[in-house]
Amino acid sequence: MSLLKQTMDKNANDLKISILASGSSGNAIYIESDTTKLLVDCGLTGKKTEGLLKQVNRRPEDLDAILVSHEHTDHIHGVGVMSRKYDLDIYANEKTWQAMAKKIGKIKTEHKYLFNVDELKTIGDIDILSFGVSHDAIDPQFYTFQKNNKQFVILTDTGYVSDRMRAALRNADAYLIESNHDTSMLRMGKYPWSLKQRILSDKGHLSNDEGALAMTDMIGDKTKRIYLGHLSKENNMKEIARDTVEEVLLRKDTGVNEQFYLYDTDPDNAQSLFTL
Repeated sequence: MSLLKQTMDKNANDLKISILASGSSGNAIYIESDTTKLLVDCGLTGKKTEGLLKQVNRRPEDLDAILVSHEHTDHIHGVGVMSRKYDLDIYANEKTWQAMAKKIGKIKTEHKYLFNVDELKTIGDIDILSFGVSHDAIDPQFYTFQKNNKQFVILTDTGYVSDRMRAALRNADAYLIESNHDTSMLRMGKYPWSLKQRILSDKGHLSNDEGALAMTDMIGDKTKRIYLGHLSKENNMKEIARDTVEEVLLRKDTGVNEQFYLYDTDPDNAQSLFTL
């Protein structure tokens, strides 16, 4: 057997991931094994989602399911359309189902599944654990994905990261962590004070510094990739987010740029597929 064939066989059953879109205008993450293909959230139009999948050479008709984190529009805008068009199962907790029912339209009963907080499910050949976050939605949750002793964590849309969460999510191979805003930009920006208070609250969003500090407690020997997600168009910039997070991680002597690396995300362009 050739070395190329051996390498292909070795990676065939690993998790492959693309951050299709991340930001206040829409969010979608694609995760696959060799038998299972999932979306986490679908906060863009069906047409836009199809285009993002095409960017990573994947087809929407091959998807198996959509996992929903919470009912905000930037996470569910295309959920109903995609489910109806491609006969996709949808997973969400009970309160989120109730909150998003009118927003996503009619869904076939056979495509409705419950996935409650702190529950472990296996979809296809991927083990998925849900966990609650602190956000101004009815019952928000995110997910970790596990296969072959590899783990990918999605942690955005939360106002803070509890000690319990930091311990439970420690030492994953890759993270999508919220880096929503630069605090100075937000405070000096044009948003009304009520909205600024919401974003800065314990049920809002993590700042660049807060996301970085949370990561310092979660990074482990296995960690290789950290994606900075859900950046605000008005109150952040990729360069500011990356520089701020990098500075915190360097100060904490975490091994950034040596043991692991930081990656940008984008609201309009899919990130290249990576393999855990």
